Amino acid sequence: MRDNDGHSAGTVFLSFLFGGIVGAGLAMLLAPQSGSETRKRIKEFADDMREKAEDYVEDIKKGVTSTVEEGKDFYEEKKSAVTAAVEAGKKAYEKEKDRLSKG
Repeated sequence: MRDNDGHSAGTVFLSFLFGGIVGAGLAMLLAPQSGSETRKRIKEFADDMREKAEDYVEDIKKGVTSTVEEGKDFYEEKKSAVTAAVEAGKKAYEKEKDRLSKG
């Protein structure tokens, strides 16, 4: 799924996410608080971002798995249709061959 500008939705989301992380990190580093408090907040923020990234990756995996399964189902459906058409063609050929050989 692509947007009009050629960037996928995932790329836009990741760019937004990384921009937010950089901005939040800079805000924490520049905030007037003690070093230990800043490190604690950065660690908490990093842990939170890691959890969100893991959730995002899990959602992507589920989406990919679902898409692959849909693709397999579509393939099997079309394969069955083609096989049936080939069998019908063979029967029609044999029938016509018999008709012409008798006639």
